[in-house]
Amino acid sequence: MSASPARIEVVRADITTLEVDVIVNAANSRLVPGGGVDGAINRAAGPDLAKAMAGLGRCPTGEAVVTPAFKLKAKHVIHTVAPVYAQHPEKDVWRLLGSCYRNALGLAHDHKAHSIAFPSLGTGVYGIPIAQACKVAITEVQAHLATKPRPHHIVFCCFSESDAALYRAALESKEGY
Repeated sequence: MSASPARIEVVRADITTLEVDVIVNAANSRLVPGGGVDGAINRAAGPDLAKAMAGLGRCPTGEAVVTPAFKLKAKHVIHTVAPVYAQHPEKDVWRLLGSCYRNALGLAHDHKAHSIAFPSLGTGVYGIPIAQACKVAITEVQAHLATKPRPHHIVFCCFSESDAALYRAALESKEGY
């Protein structure tokens, strides 16, 4: 019996409501609950998520760590720290952002996740231009899928329809960064 083909989809939704094995959190390096996606995930998961994050200490930019998902529908939350656009040379921004996706996908694979949902990492208060960020995301996911069987369902969960349209266009063009 062969494995089902990988599926990549783009949705406009609240990431905390998705029925996936892993939700990726756009965390800060101190792993302290913040605003945006991080705040929404922490509110939905309940206070035990913040305690688990605090127990991990810190997470360097581009790295990823995993916790249980507590009250979320997911099994795990993978926390990754995107670079702040204004604080790095542009080539380092793309390298570090790519590392966020590679490390999150690696942890999801190691935890035998079949599905994973990503927010648009770094494109909120960290200021990374979304048109380029979604190309990095698509490129890294496709590179991962070329060598690993899991997760085989990848969701890019966008806050707005305009963001989702950029992800769909990047996915259709398969244009790398």
